[in-house]
Amino acid sequence: MKRWLLMVMLAAALTAGGCAARGTGTDKPALPRPDETPAADAQASPGRAAAELVPDRLDRDAEGVPVLRVYDVKNKQIERLSVEEYLPAVLAGEMAGDWPLEALKAQAILARTFVLQFVTQKTSMYDGADISTDIKEAQAYDAAGVNERIRQAVAQTRGLVLNAGGELPYAWFHAHSGGLTARAKEGLDYEKAEPYYTQCVKGMENDEAPPEAAHWEATFTAAEVLAAARDAGASVSELTGISIGQRGESGRATTLLISGREVSAPAFRLAIGSTKMRSCLIESLRVEDGQVIMSGKGYGHGVGMSQWGAYAMAQAGKTAQEIVLHYFTGVTLDSAWE
Repeated sequence: MKRWLLMVMLAAALTAGGCAARGTGTDKPALPRPDETPAADAQASPGRAAAELVPDRLDRDAEGVPVLRVYDVKNKQIERLSVEEYLPAVLAGEMAGDWPLEALKAQAILARTFVLQFVTQKTSMYDGADISTDIKEAQAYDAAGVNERIRQAVAQTRGLVLNAGGELPYAWFHAHSGGLTARAKEGLDYEKAEPYYTQCVKGMENDEAPPEAAHWEATFTAAEVLAAARDAGASVSELTGISIGQRGESGRATTLLISGREVSAPAFRLAIGSTKMRSCLIESLRVEDGQVIMSGKGYGHGVGMSQWGAYAMAQAGKTAQEIVLHYFTGVTLDSAWE
């Protein structure tokens, strides 16, 4: 249960060291194969199969798994790892190794989707690399935290990714939804058209989530608020007041009014510190003695899968497939390789 803070750092960097431990990749996936996985709705098909979505520029190992050039920021070198070799350390960085297996498997599916989508659409900030272990561009990474349960989660989901009607979706996730997840425009101030696969649903968290993930309170100086407002695009020179501007479908603030100027709430959160202002699901906001005091629910941007929700669903007997399809609509689970 120590990993969810790293996830929040990743979420902030995205708008979420050492060499990766090598999974065996020998266990048969426990999840249904593509022809056994029902589409969530008609938008999930037709489209290209996941096997067609793997970038051609990636080499393959002897088993046909794409090979990544991973820049290790700890060792300051590029290492060649297959996707299945890379994933265990990512999973260890994003979730604790003692979490329920089905929650870990759900995270593995998202992590595999994330790296393929990244390589398809983006270029690493590190020359010669496909992706790195730097959370400013990619997922958390903890080779030392890999254990047998994590290896099992990766092996049992081998090759499985989300397929959104023939495209690799953004596999967003966060620590705790505060009760309801958010669509991308609300939670991330996403500038493009709303992806059809995001939705506002119950986060499904239970009481085992730590109090600091479920609820938060933070105090900021006027100088911190003004600096963050400027970083978020609002030109303000003094703090005369702060309030919620607009809220989205899940209740998250989408805009704030700071000294009468409107500013994006998600952008302000990242600017002022996403580990202090832990969400935009704000319950209380006031100026007192020259400081801004705010409190709210949840941890992270709220889009996609709630990790503590996945934890609770897995404890309740839900499968990784059921967990993932609760948070994403119009997607299927598809094999990118065997």
